[in-house]
Amino acid sequence: MADTVAIGIQDFEKIRSGHYFYIDKTSFIKEWWEEGDSVTLITRPRRFGKTLNMSMLECFFSLNYVDREDLFEGLAIWEDAKYKSIQGTYPVISLSFANVKEGDYETASYRIRQLLMKQFQKCSFLLGSEVLSKTEKIYYEKMAFDMDQLDAPMALYQLSEYLHRYYGKKVIILLDEYDTPMQEAYVGGYWEKLVGFTRSLFNSTFKTNPYMERAIMTGITRVSKESIFSDLNNLEVVTATSDKYAVDFGFTEEEVFTALSNYGYGDKKEEVKWWYDGFVFGNQTDIYNPWSIINYLDKGKIGTYWANTSSNGLVGKLIREGGTRVKTTFESLLKGEIISCPIDEQIVYNQLDNDDAAIWSLLVASGYLKVLSHEQENLIETNEEPLYELTITNHETERMFYKLVRGWFSKVKWDYNDFVKSLFEDDIELMNEYINIVAQEIFSTFDTGNKPARSQPERFYHGFVLGLLVDLTGKYVITSNRESGFGRYDVIIEPKNKE
Repeated sequence: MADTVAIGIQDFEKIRSGHYFYIDKTSFIKEWWEEGDSVTLITRPRRFGKTLNMSMLECFFSLNYVDREDLFEGLAIWEDAKYKSIQGTYPVISLSFANVKEGDYETASYRIRQLLMKQFQKCSFLLGSEVLSKTEKIYYEKMAFDMDQLDAPMALYQLSEYLHRYYGKKVIILLDEYDTPMQEAYVGGYWEKLVGFTRSLFNSTFKTNPYMERAIMTGITRVSKESIFSDLNNLEVVTATSDKYAVDFGFTEEEVFTALSNYGYGDKKEEVKWWYDGFVFGNQTDIYNPWSIINYLDKGKIGTYWANTSSNGLVGKLIREGGTRVKTTFESLLKGEIISCPIDEQIVYNQLDNDDAAIWSLLVASGYLKVLSHEQENLIETNEEPLYELTITNHETERMFYKLVRGWFSKVKWDYNDFVKSLFEDDIELMNEYINIVAQEIFSTFDTGNKPARSQPERFYHGFVLGLLVDLTGKYVITSNRESGFGRYDVIIEPKNKE
């Protein structure tokens, strides 16, 4: 009998103890350990098993799980005697920034301090030991219950030292969703402030920490080295285009098809593939998002499970406020076309407003676009960047984008439908009336700009018109900004079936 499919459990111990559905990813433990990298940063889209894998690492290495061999019995890692001997033998510091989603710097930095204080509270047994002096115990209590802004950057460094003294072994540090505060800081307008705080914290924790054995960070994006990793020359970065750990996050097609057969959905393989296949990590194709597959196994029906787990606010903001090139490129993607452009996996958040390539790079990192191929030849002599061929990842992601565009017009849904109707009835007066209603409801000065020479509001307006027509793409071919006759047209609508 197949194990029960449980939704939303990211705790490895709970999954294994409860005998819930689990696809064995313990080979990642051996692969990572034998690489020997001091600090590893792994970026993957949301809901790709990052948190579960970090929980798995904690359960495997932490001294808190020294008597929990049962969690790994029957799994790949337990076939190697060497790894049986090191299970439960290291002090581990494990924390996540996943819930640091604040609108201002003061609250965000306080939330991070709360997480750091909790780490000291979890190790309060140190206060009753002989490894701390009286002065250090006073300092420890402050760090556990009243940590201030100045002490926070050294918090994990100090805790590593105390644990090293107590156990006589160096510490493994696990930081999940490291970049969530970074994304919120960009949207909230306090990027520069948070960068300074984070850089100091990461430098003392991962660079100048002699009490650290190894560390892993996970996130969605690779924040540029100049921003927060400027001092970390010991950092191994593994992104979506890297071959390393390609099958350790997400499900392979073989794993998905086996699960479908086990749960009685063997005849649904092609449908599931069309909806959820498409993610590519390095040279590994046919990777599936675990969240969608687990929900399908649980409910037995197709749905936009992964696409509905996030507000997609940053993606919507970048596309909606982007220039004409962003809008027309997005239009091509929605029509199922392949675009060719340079991408830089080092996301520079403060350049997203001015760099089209940064937008597509963020969409690749977030899993909304996939890399089909990229130029291999050396372009140094020509001073050109290699071009990547990109397209929308799969049908589920495509549906998410359509929903995103429709959401821009949700306030004026009925007026929007009347606009489309009047368009096909060639009623120009009604078209004008409805488009004015829509514009008054959803436009803002931030969209159209108050300095026309610099902001070029016609770019926004052009994208707005394309958005109005997005629901017609099933029956019509919609193109824009193309040469025709002696000039260029703005938008043209052609029926796909001309009979």
